[in-house]
Amino acid sequence: MAVGFNRKWLAVALAAIVAAGGGMALLRHFLQPSLPSGFASGNGRIEATEVDITSKLPARLLEIIPREGDRVEKGQVLVRLDTQELRAQLRAALAQADQAREAARQARTNVERYRSEHALAQKTVARSRSLVGRGFISKEKLDQDRASEQAAAASEQAARQAVSEAEAAVQAADARAEQIKASLDDSDLKAPIGGRVLYRLAEPGEVVGAGGKVLTVLDLTDVYMTIYLPTAEAGRVAVGSDARIVLDAAPQYVIPAKVSFVAPRSQFTPKEVETRAEREKLMFRVKVKIDPELLRKYLDKVKTGLPGVAYVRLDDQVPWPESLRVKLPHDR
Repeated sequence: MAVGFNRKWLAVALAAIVAAGGGMALLRHFLQPSLPSGFASGNGRIEATEVDITSKLPARLLEIIPREGDRVEKGQVLVRLDTQELRAQLRAALAQADQAREAARQARTNVERYRSEHALAQKTVARSRSLVGRGFISKEKLDQDRASEQAAAASEQAARQAVSEAEAAVQAADARAEQIKASLDDSDLKAPIGGRVLYRLAEPGEVVGAGGKVLTVLDLTDVYMTIYLPTAEAGRVAVGSDARIVLDAAPQYVIPAKVSFVAPRSQFTPKEVETRAEREKLMFRVKVKIDPELLRKYLDKVKTGLPGVAYVRLDDQVPWPESLRVKLPHDR
């Protein structure tokens, strides 16, 4: 009877601890393999780099192809925007460019005409100057010819200026057309990385502004766990150090990893992070990253948010204990 009562009391106590939020931390503490000297460990969750798929343009969403959880490939079209207005703008810009080219052609024709008139006026002045010297025409006639020559020169100069302005208008119209074409290209939102759709933040028919988020994609080749280590241990951790990750959901597997980041300064650990040290002590943030090549072999199995424990080797001369030797699904 006493044994049954004790078992019942223990079950109730464990249930109370779990309900209070400390059960998993307690169980994890007792289930962790004992670590020899030269190793450190910390609790964390599997995370992955998140990439937001955003629209550069204010537009209506015409089509969103993937659903949440779908795998996508780099360069794949994920979202199509309504481009009806942009195409109308492009037609107008192309028509304006054609008009500008015609104006430039006409301006160049005018340059040729005014240049011929200027050349003829220069010859007339030269001839009149000779005739005045011999007394065949009056000085007033020479002054008239000089005035005509100056007017022809001014007309030629104005025609050349008109050519420059017309050519600038052509460049501006072409640039406008190219800008609209670029916007049309941007109306198909493509995946910058291969990964899995985490969130679908909008639906077809909605209007998004410039920079509006439509999807969030997880980079399944950039997966890591963030842990917090006290100063004594963090000071012995180097970027590139060997590490292991064991997930609560699959404790039979040991995943190889490397330390990819060690914070240059200490901080208070976030409240949601469970650590063995007292909460008020300053800790150093450490990222333990899984090899991308390994992840590519198990893309369908990669899931973020899974809790687990990361183990870091502080001394390269110390071998990994048997319980933390790499063990993957294909090793069985």
